[in-house]
Amino acid sequence: MSYHHAEMAKRKSSSGSVIKPVCVIAGKETSVVNIEYDKLLNRLLEPQQRQMALFVVEPGQTSIAEILDELRTVPMFGKMKVVVIKNADDFISENRPLLEKYFDKPSDTGILVLTVKTWPSRTKLAKKLDKVGMLLKVIEPKAWQLPSRLAEYAHQAHSKILTKAAAELLIELSGDNLPRLYSEIDKLASFAYEDKSITPKHIELLIGRNRLFNAFAVIDAAMAGNSAQAVNRLRSMFENDRSAEYTALGAFAFHFRRMFNAKVLLQKGISREQVAKQLHIWSNKGNFFTQVDGMTFNALGSVLQRLAKMDFEIKTGRANARVAIEQLVLLFGSSKENWARA
Repeated sequence: MSYHHAEMAKRKSSSGSVIKPVCVIAGKETSVVNIEYDKLLNRLLEPQQRQMALFVVEPGQTSIAEILDELRTVPMFGKMKVVVIKNADDFISENRPLLEKYFDKPSDTGILVLTVKTWPSRTKLAKKLDKVGMLLKVIEPKAWQLPSRLAEYAHQAHSKILTKAAAELLIELSGDNLPRLYSEIDKLASFAYEDKSITPKHIELLIGRNRLFNAFAVIDAAMAGNSAQAVNRLRSMFENDRSAEYTALGAFAFHFRRMFNAKVLLQKGISREQVAKQLHIWSNKGNFFTQVDGMTFNALGSVLQRLAKMDFEIKTGRANARVAIEQLVLLFGSSKENWARA
């Protein structure tokens, strides 16, 4: 082993883990890439080291020559310097030959971090990275992986426990967009700052109250046969909540699923008070059970199937969320018989 590579093998981050002289973080969702970048930076440098040992640039603001000089300059304090180039796709294309040379012989005292949207594996640079650095691919989780990913984020970012039930409720009310879910967890962590865990009750109080109340109000007007009022309430819901286009369907599905579960429990002979307690129905209990009484199992099942189909069509670009939900509300409001054949 050469002296250079021996020195590379000895280098460790502030956390004690062995690190590579070049790190590439690749992913299409910028906010999620930034989360991985923050995690990497925490491994490389302590907060008090960053003022002297961290150099962050945006492409076009600094030349490749200045960047290479920074990488090769020994930091005043500490053993290594971290140089970060964010959104580096165009920068790499414009400076590929020089970067290939640098990858052949990276600095002994610098760590180069690149964030990119894509990292083609067949390029010379990618093949050189396999030998000298590491690639962190940010892949959007599958639907079934979301709860565990959110729990991991809550723990790493805020030292909070996010229960599975809470994660599933958050997804149902906020949609499955990961950056938006991370943002909601940030708010919840502040809201539950005195508690070790983020629970379904926190989510209902902070996030669910308005969304569920708005969905309830729309459904209430539609079931009363007042289509105009139902549509007006729905449009107001969209106007007052910018995220409603992504979250409204989840709020409707949650409400109808809770109605279905309530009907099952009532059929088993459980009292309404116990049903309300078990399903966390804190307000509008009378109106809620009136809605439950007004629908059959077949009608509720049909509505839930229709909502699942709408969710698929919206996510695949086959339907517009606002238009689809408004059409559904109009269908419900036109006749109570339409609930059963939704």
